[in-house]
Amino acid sequence: MKATRKLPWLLVLLVTLLLAVVAAGCGGDDDDDGDDAGANGDTAATDTGTTEGAPGEGIRIGLVTDIGGLNDRGFNSLANQGLEQAADELGVEIRVLESQSDADYIPNLSTLAEEGFNLIISVGFLMGEATHQAAEEFPDTSFGIIDFAYGGEGCEETNSCELPNLQGLVFKEQEAGYLTGYLAGLVTESNTVSSVGGIKIPPVDRFIAGFQKGALDANPDVTTLNAYSEDFVDQAKCKEVALDQIAEGSDVVFQVAGGCGLGALDAAQEEGIWGIGVDADQAFLGDHVLTSALKRVDQAVFQTIEAVVDGSFAGGGVSVFGLAEDGVGLGETSPNAPAEAVAETEAQIDPIVAGEVEIPETVE
Repeated sequence: MKATRKLPWLLVLLVTLLLAVVAAGCGGDDDDDGDDAGANGDTAATDTGTTEGAPGEGIRIGLVTDIGGLNDRGFNSLANQGLEQAADELGVEIRVLESQSDADYIPNLSTLAEEGFNLIISVGFLMGEATHQAAEEFPDTSFGIIDFAYGGEGCEETNSCELPNLQGLVFKEQEAGYLTGYLAGLVTESNTVSSVGGIKIPPVDRFIAGFQKGALDANPDVTTLNAYSEDFVDQAKCKEVALDQIAEGSDVVFQVAGGCGLGALDAAQEEGIWGIGVDADQAFLGDHVLTSALKRVDQAVFQTIEAVVDGSFAGGGVSVFGLAEDGVGLGETSPNAPAEAVAETEAQIDPIVAGEVEIPETVE
């Protein structure tokens, strides 16, 4: 009876010993598998490391908008698209600060610099002086600014001289303006076309100067009207300017005023005439949009970030984006636009790239 009572304890002891042996064997296999996994790169840590291996890992890029904000459907929005493309394709860390007024420029730029961002991009000509000031204050931070070229005679007086950590990103807006003006000159029935500028600054005037020259080259009988809303945000102001031009006989209105210019395109739709968009392709607004003068701010932003990632970024100069660099162009044309006029307009691209067409950059 005593032997029988002790049997279960013996079984338990045997099972325990067997389990210990098996566990030891499994542990040895795990160690071997772990070594093999490390050598082959198939561990979970390596899977999460695909992001870690991105070329832009550890690089931080900041963007400071002008007062138009990210919902302007053009200039600032395009810059943000380039920023997001860099985050997706290069793996950089990004942050956007929107400016509600010009008083926000310096604080926003300084905030990003103090937080250690590698590159800070300012969106717009009006931010030129503030960006220069920030670049001086933070010499170890790289800065880029859309639409502002530093240097030139008297730059000391305007605080706009070149700095080694600051790069201007400018466009040949006159080339895109020329193409839209050429098309406008071909389709106008009243022989009067017009442009609504925002504030009279160089990039706005380059668009307008090109537009006027293109319209006259396509149609020597055309009359060109131009006025400024003195605003880049308030759509009502641009709509009023456009309605005045339409009342004077314009049947094609070119908006060069950012978010404000959407009001000009709204006026064109209401009055049953052609409107021309700017910066982004604004064909989505309706078939009354004849075409758009594209300014590929997104690609300028992306290429600048790419230069920081690959180590080729160099400040102290200006990067120029024109038709040849795919930095400007002609947007989608309305399905109601005459095919012959569109084809004739597109035929002007090669001569412009070849330097055979002289296009002014200023509005008389």
